[in-house]
Amino acid sequence: MPGDDGVDHLNRWREDVALLASLGVDSYRFSLSWARLLPQGTGEVNQEGVDFYNDLIDTLVEYGISPNVTLYHWDLPQKLQERGGWANPEIAIWFAEYAS
Repeated sequence: MPGDDGVDHLNRWREDVALLASLGVDSYRFSLSWARLLPQGTGEVNQEGVDFYNDLIDTLVEYGISPNVTLYHWDLPQKLQERGGWANPEIAIWFAEYAS
């Protein structure tokens, strides 16, 4: 169905970075996906997610583009949402774990 993949940045990020460079862009803001990095919200880190962001950042820098990272942009892991999400006082502990 059209639109299911959106812009498909997860699979086209190399092309996206090259396009940004060709346009003379020198700064790129993007969000880390908490759910991609810590699928359960806390605990075990998804190394595939870490590798994706490391590769993206390294490639941006290679092209002379400054990465500007947003830690949270509306993608709280479902497991944390089920525990009350941002209304749960423990969210500060969960976020600190994610951010570290």
